[in-house]
Amino acid sequence: MDFVLSGVAACGACLFTNPLEVVKTRMQLQGELKSRGTYQVYYRNVFHAFYTIGKVDGLAGLQKGLVPGLFYQFFMNGVRLGSYAIIDSSGYIHTNGRVSAVKTIVAGAVAGVVGAVMGSPIYLVKTHLQSQSTSSIAVGHQYKHQGMIHALAAIYREHGILGLWRGSSAAVPRVSVGSAAQLSTFSSSKELVIDLQVFPKDSWLVALSAGMISSVVVVLAMTPFDVVSTRLYNQPVDHLGKGQLYTGFTDCFSKTLKKEGLTGLYKGLGASYFRLGPHTILSLFFWDELRKFYKQFR
Repeated sequence: MDFVLSGVAACGACLFTNPLEVVKTRMQLQGELKSRGTYQVYYRNVFHAFYTIGKVDGLAGLQKGLVPGLFYQFFMNGVRLGSYAIIDSSGYIHTNGRVSAVKTIVAGAVAGVVGAVMGSPIYLVKTHLQSQSTSSIAVGHQYKHQGMIHALAAIYREHGILGLWRGSSAAVPRVSVGSAAQLSTFSSSKELVIDLQVFPKDSWLVALSAGMISSVVVVLAMTPFDVVSTRLYNQPVDHLGKGQLYTGFTDCFSKTLKKEGLTGLYKGLGASYFRLGPHTILSLFFWDELRKFYKQFR
């Protein structure tokens, strides 16, 4: 039941935050491996990107990749938050009745890795679909998929089962860093808010404020990994399924840093916060409330 509740919570958050995921993906691919001033800027900031995509691709363009997005959230976060809930219920993350920072980081990272590996093929397709756009505002490599099933079938046909897990070398560090940061800060923040007695112990505002603190840490820790992940998933490949721009995670990280500087690794930071912030807050809030609701009726 923990897995189902976690998946449903993440899907609820995804419905609201998917347009921001589209904006973030486009901003991260803009000016790929080009130094500042040498490429055309289609998306100046989050709000301009929103306006541009809505105007050129239509409102449906802002919900691109929603189906794989929902599948990914349900399976990846179902496994990730579900595993964490089981570890939490077993009492592992507590030492002498208090939340242990080291144990929550380890538990969060382990839960994240399991989720990332399972969800990688869906994330690959989601990235391809979200970067697809009208040629006048296109950034990054443009795949010609017609939908999630078509994309999965095309990748499998061309590159076999391993082709579906292409780019997962970046998904594991991305999700484990993000997951460790999110779940450890969420547990500690919740404890801090309760200790400060800002809100009543069982108030939904405890989970909401803990989610807000957690989301700032998550975005700062995760964005460089997120940029690398998006680029590895979206790069063009040869007939053998080998990437034509990067050989793997380290190669992409160093090339981006060399060509675009540190700001290149933080591309789309605003979009990341506007996406990850509400997503973290909503999914952790839904998750916490659903678990409380389920315990009442069990």
